[in-house]
Amino acid sequence: MIGYIILGIIVLVAFYVVSQYNWFQTTRTRIIAAIQDIGNQLKRQSSLIPNLEASTKGYLKHEKGIYEEIVSARKAVDKAAGGKDMSKIEAASNAISNLVPKLQVLVESNPELKGAEVVTRLMDELRDTSDKLMYARRVVIDLSAEYNVRVVTVPSNIIANMFGFKEQQGIATPLEGEHLEVSQEEMKDPKINI
Repeated sequence: MIGYIILGIIVLVAFYVVSQYNWFQTTRTRIIAAIQDIGNQLKRQSSLIPNLEASTKGYLKHEKGIYEEIVSARKAVDKAAGGKDMSKIEAASNAISNLVPKLQVLVESNPELKGAEVVTRLMDELRDTSDKLMYARRVVIDLSAEYNVRVVTVPSNIIANMFGFKEQQGIATPLEGEHLEVSQEEMKDPKINI
């Protein structure tokens, strides 16, 4: 009877070890796939934006500053798309994300641009790509956090240490700075004037 109990415990422990090992392997693979998705979205930007850029150049020539930012952002995307450096990928996606509000203001303040299909399409594509990049970054952050929690908590950390699973970096972000502080102005309810 004791032999069956010991055998049952061994089977349960073996099942737990195998399931945790498989979870770590699967999640690490999903993190890599999510990082590749960020690269895929950057590649999409790199392919799409030059065509839209050429189309909108005529409309934006009187707004040289915005046009130069588009060119700069596109170059950053081209550089980041080929590598796996998360800081370059993050900087490139932020550059694109920061363009959307500026283009919105430009279109709203220039009625002749407001109806321009080309500019509207550029803005829509930039916004869409920015949203996809934010989603892909969120997936990397969530998967890395879940993975890292299991690497450091008992009993899954025993399995992680046994098989050499280390914490995943995720998306590197400074742990100090203004981006972590909420100002008094930011705490106020927004007012909409229609």
